[in-house]
Amino acid sequence: MKHITFYFDVISPYAYLAFEQLPKALEGISHSVTYKPVLFGALLQHFGQLGPAEIAPKRTWTYRQIHWLAKQQGTPLQMPASHPFNPLGLLRLAVACGSQGACNRYVAETLFRHVWQGGQEAGDVQRLQALTEQLKPARALEDASVKSELKANTDAAVAAGIFGVPTMEVDSHQFWGLDALPMLRAYLSGDDWFASPAWTQAGELPTGIIRKR
Repeated sequence: MKHITFYFDVISPYAYLAFEQLPKALEGISHSVTYKPVLFGALLQHFGQLGPAEIAPKRTWTYRQIHWLAKQQGTPLQMPASHPFNPLGLLRLAVACGSQGACNRYVAETLFRHVWQGGQEAGDVQRLQALTEQLKPARALEDASVKSELKANTDAAVAAGIFGVPTMEVDSHQFWGLDALPMLRAYLSGDDWFASPAWTQAGELPTGIIRKR
């Protein structure tokens, strides 16, 4: 049985859609999943990227597309009252509810739906407090171990070359994005394409030009 690590930040609608779609996408395939929260903003900062919501026309397109994708896969989705927002409290809650930087599917589901269903302010302090009372984490959100585990998750993701969320990792193979779910299924099903040069040599193509920043 293959084991998948699902790296996520609740700020990402694509991570939410992938999370909701994952059981259906892998139906019939024996697997297990660990859910690891990471701070998406720290990944962006490390790799020198802007998030989709930080580029005005891309922001508009993103919000249109996620509603379309949600409709296509039959997943309820309402935009939070404002976006982007600070997800740090929610990510720490995920860590505080689990151990070794991971949380279970129920916790991840509760946090994702807190953000992406209902149309309320995702980062509201009172809502976070109510959610904390509901989930009853074993540790306080401000506990040093909670903060260090979230940072360790993010640092480990950066070290592994993970640049965005959601990323699903299995056997050191990384699958980024909602649209990578069919690739993930193919890999878990033993598709020999993943031993071909199209996969193994993709990072060896010479760079023709480097754009100045």
